[in-house]
Amino acid sequence: MYQIRTGTSCARSRAIGLLFTTFCLALLGCTPTTPNSNTAPAATNTNVTASTNASSNANSNSTGGSEASASNVPITMPVVDALLSDEEFVAEVKKSVQPSDEQLDKLKNAARDSVLKLNEDAGSDEFARSTKASTAQADKQIKEILGADNGAKFLNVARKHWSGGDATALAKPNAVPTDTRIVVNAPAYRMDIFQDGKIVKSYKVGIGYPEFPLPTGLRSAKKIIFNPTWTPPDEPWVKGEFQPGKKVEAGSKKNPLGFIKIPIGLPSLIHGGKDPSRLGTFASHGCVGLTNALVQDFTTELTKLSGSPLTLQQIKGYEQKRSETSEVDLSNPVPVELRYETIVADNGRLHIYRDVYEHGTNTEENLERVLQVYGLSMKDLSPEEQTKVREALKKMAIDAQGQPVEESDSNKKPSSSSKVTRTIKGAKEVVVDIAALKGKGYPAPVNINS
Repeated sequence: MYQIRTGTSCARSRAIGLLFTTFCLALLGCTPTTPNSNTAPAATNTNVTASTNASSNANSNSTGGSEASASNVPITMPVVDALLSDEEFVAEVKKSVQPSDEQLDKLKNAARDSVLKLNEDAGSDEFARSTKASTAQADKQIKEILGADNGAKFLNVARKHWSGGDATALAKPNAVPTDTRIVVNAPAYRMDIFQDGKIVKSYKVGIGYPEFPLPTGLRSAKKIIFNPTWTPPDEPWVKGEFQPGKKVEAGSKKNPLGFIKIPIGLPSLIHGGKDPSRLGTFASHGCVGLTNALVQDFTTELTKLSGSPLTLQQIKGYEQKRSETSEVDLSNPVPVELRYETIVADNGRLHIYRDVYEHGTNTEENLERVLQVYGLSMKDLSPEEQTKVREALKKMAIDAQGQPVEESDSNKKPSSSSKVTRTIKGAKEVVVDIAALKGKGYPAPVNINS
């Protein structure tokens, strides 16, 4: 049975939630969950996936997958700001890095300052930054404050913590789960529900801005929070009808979280409140965004997976009590796998997605890893297919602003920008027909946003 907690438990932790305001809107006003309490060890990016154990992933036994190096986990200053609000992370930093109190204070102030300067106006992205430029800036600032050696140690701790576990595990690309779990692939802006190894539902979603990249790794959903409150912080992006410090009540139509939020580990959530135009693009501070109608539908599916289903009528019943924030514990936690795969095979087609977080995954080397899963290599493709695939890789090896991922940081847009990157310029994916992939690959979406 579900355990339900209302109003008071959320109110007690509102002060804690305020620490995370600028990283993920959804953490405001409710108890945040640390990675260690709501995550599982997982693999990370470079077009690979996470697996709970060898039996839970159809492809996890092979050693042919790519190694997901911790160095590929992007750490920006807003990410540092969120991590430094986590007591367990700070304790690990003090143990492993041993910074002085003065150094730690400087780092906290620098991280907070980087967030305070960000502007989320929906205007021009002319001076928006890329993930790579933001990561390079963070690397420089951290090492200036802590020193080169301790800065490198800090970044290693941050990457492991941010990925939710061991960031050096092996797994095959395009792995199809054999268990029950949620799979989110950020470059595809897609979330899939698997039940006993079968895909049952898909959603088009909004993902974190490049400055607030959606993390990777295996996490879990343990509870659903209905009618979350939100207290706008005194920061540049709080404008218009919102007033800093003035709480937006539970269930308010003005609440940017919508009526439902589902924590999946610091600082990420799956939540509603998004306009349909924000699906399939950047939309949040490190969260998975849905419209209110879609998050209602997703909640019904999630509770089915947990073993104690809620009907749409029951969900709306919680929402109708708009002044009451309710927390519903899931009977059984549901794994949530966050992936970063830009090359995905799908029944005779190869999807090449834009490398929006600049992980450098759209390469021939990475393509070979994907093809190897299906017993193929580039030489097995026709000359025409090879040409098209190479063109697609080059076309999609660009960041959100259309700049080549491998371009030197000196040629990137100014890292001192005060704007977050809200939009993507140009195509988001290229699809190439590959005859040898017929009947192979990751499943096509099912009833996506129906």
